[in-house]
Amino acid sequence: MSPEHAEALAHRPRLRPDVVLGGPLLRGPATVHLIRDPVDGSVFEVGTKEYFLISRLDGRRSLEEIGGEYAAAFGRRLGEGNWRQLLGLLGTRRLLVGAPAREPAPAAPAPPRSGNLYRGTLRLVADADATTGRLHRALRPVLRRSVLLPLLGLCLAMEAVLAAGAGTVLRDTRWLFHQPVALLAVCTLLWLSTAGHELAHGVAARHVGGTVSEIGLRWRLPMVIMYCRVGNYRFLGRRRHQLTVAAAGALANLLFLLPFALWWVLLEPGDPTRRVLSGLLVLGSVQALVNLVPLPPLDGYTMLSHLLGASDLAPDSGRYLRLRMRDRQAAAGYPRRARVVYLAYGIGSSVLVCLIAAALVTAAVVLLAP
Repeated sequence: MSPEHAEALAHRPRLRPDVVLGGPLLRGPATVHLIRDPVDGSVFEVGTKEYFLISRLDGRRSLEEIGGEYAAAFGRRLGEGNWRQLLGLLGTRRLLVGAPAREPAPAAPAPPRSGNLYRGTLRLVADADATTGRLHRALRPVLRRSVLLPLLGLCLAMEAVLAAGAGTVLRDTRWLFHQPVALLAVCTLLWLSTAGHELAHGVAARHVGGTVSEIGLRWRLPMVIMYCRVGNYRFLGRRRHQLTVAAAGALANLLFLLPFALWWVLLEPGDPTRRVLSGLLVLGSVQALVNLVPLPPLDGYTMLSHLLGASDLAPDSGRYLRLRMRDRQAAAGYPRRARVVYLAYGIGSSVLVCLIAAALVTAAVVLLAP
């Protein structure tokens, strides 16, 4: 070992404390980690070995000590070129303490509207994070576990009552589909509940330490829906925080129905208003629960991806299944966990799509028949 290399190994570099290191993510046959620089918002990914080294740059351990830990974990020592390449990458990105401070580049104001008449987006607020921050402060008393758990229990009770009276409420829903004015009113209320759904994602993100980057409208005519983007969603500290943000929308949909469910219970059977409310409760419940289906781009898919620690679960499952059909030997090169996850999701999602298609056809025939 040259004296210069020995001197370099004595250094104790430190990663900037504000740099965010993401947990392990399954991406195809590999496991990767995301690293985010909060100054400019840039994100890049590294493999498990690079993450092993970067996560240990704490300013206390020397490169020689980290190299010893690496050798014990992976069975080989790093050469001078390996260290130069890694530290060069971090230095170029100014992620090490002592590197010249990077001034955040002034972001060009994003146009409030993009796309065209048939497909596009419209930003609704200039500062989405401040808007959701105000909502979060207003709703903070409701976001306690002692309040949310009873509300969740009421939502489950509502669904149980609807399931117990399925015959009646489904007949009322079928009747609603032949009442254009009442159906329009119900659809308008359900559209408004989608706004609550999206804002709930933003408020939940703020509650667990996330930031909201944009709130707006997205249209793919004839559909127009609201959206809410959480900027650092993938870097929330705990997996349960990610699940909380993803599930918040469906819970908001169900909470939206609770006052109507109380009204529905107080009305006499056969009352026309009760029949309209039956349709609202059925369609609103379907709207909420469908969001928990683990298919992209639904919230249930996002939740399952977080539970499995997979980055692009659906596309990677498709690629693995196609590779498995063409070349079983190449597919066997995937780690066992990746093979199990991709095979199970590929088969399960295909069966689920077939079941949903059959259910939609059956519902259309039943509800639209004269």
